[in-house]
Amino acid sequence: MASNTPPFAPFEWMIAWRYLRARRSEGGVSTMTWISLIGITLAVFALVATLAVRSGFRAEFVDTILGANAHVTVYEMGVVQPNGRVDRSIRDYDARADLVAAVEGVTRVAPIVRGQVMATFQGNNAGMEVYGISKENLATIPRIADPQAFDGDIARFGEGIAIGSGIARTLGAEVGDTIRLISPDGVKTAFGTSPRINGYEVTYIFTAGRYDIDRTRAYLPLAEAQSYFNSEDAVSELEVMVQDPDNVDNISASILAAAGETALIWTWREASSGFLNALDIEDNVMFVILSILVLIAAMNIVSGLIMLVKNKGRDIGILRTMGLSEGSILRIFFICGSFTGLIGTAMGVIFGCLFAVYVDQIFGLVNWLSGGNAWDPSIRGIYFLPAKLELGDVLSAVALSLGLSFVVTIFPARRAARMNPVEALRYE
Repeated sequence: MASNTPPFAPFEWMIAWRYLRARRSEGGVSTMTWISLIGITLAVFALVATLAVRSGFRAEFVDTILGANAHVTVYEMGVVQPNGRVDRSIRDYDARADLVAAVEGVTRVAPIVRGQVMATFQGNNAGMEVYGISKENLATIPRIADPQAFDGDIARFGEGIAIGSGIARTLGAEVGDTIRLISPDGVKTAFGTSPRINGYEVTYIFTAGRYDIDRTRAYLPLAEAQSYFNSEDAVSELEVMVQDPDNVDNISASILAAAGETALIWTWREASSGFLNALDIEDNVMFVILSILVLIAAMNIVSGLIMLVKNKGRDIGILRTMGLSEGSILRIFFICGSFTGLIGTAMGVIFGCLFAVYVDQIFGLVNWLSGGNAWDPSIRGIYFLPAKLELGDVLSAVALSLGLSFVVTIFPARRAARMNPVEALRYE
């Protein structure tokens, strides 16, 4: 019988199933089985949910970076002026923009004037960074032209100023109100430079999805910004958008060559390298920590199997005397342990996926129970908890859980297989 028995024969599954269902009074360990099952389920649920939130967090942050900022920024090396300041203005910006736009893979090039000012309205003040840009180019910025929320009409951008919702909230301003911008670099007179103060009607308020952008950014028409910042014939930089931002390094050299010998470039990856590296480190650390959690849960299977082997010593002796091989005994107890890991993994994946799908409703409940203070966008950077299910993350969680469950099951199963049937039946 032992020599003709195929691996994982039907009777091995039948015996393993009877052991799994056995009550404690019958020598089973159903309580330990349930504890192992719940432990694996919770561990895999935590792993899948964390990986989904991690992927969603990264995707949301990268999307806000790419959707509201230049993929490549072109600027000048700079010329040192007599007063010691470095002038990085680009004067032949239309010609350069045409040359850069001709590079394969570039979708849009926009001349930009940038400057930092203070805004004031009804006694409220806010520092902000003003971008001077044409109305046509503003309409091509995804997170500005198609934001999470907005007020006003972007078509009226040429009549006033567009500001982030954070600035509007700080100033207490609404669409139609007139805010004043104050710049220290204003009109040059014989007595020095006096501050420049201009009033602009708020025509558009946007919520880009990033707290730091909504809290500091504003847009003025290009010609108005050039006049306000004393740059009538120049711009600060060229904002370049590319077709494939993930592979921006592949065309950065071509953009630099087209921009001219005195040009420098700065890609979005370089600008956000510190943040992206921090995300990578956090991802790796979280995966290691949760892997340890899964391992701890899998060790419950070992405890349950050791107790099962001890309680079923008499049965093992009888089965061995009936002709079952060591391999059959090993597979019976391997099925007992791995089945627990398999069911727990499946349930954990289901709960983890449900969490990712209904994360908004779950977080809304948590936020309500905490009085609305569960998420601070000024600290988190974004306004909600994102979650994104990716097949690779789910498969890695399944592989980790099943792999650990199968490995830890082997040791108590081998102990059962090597049990001496004579010793097992000596006192029976």
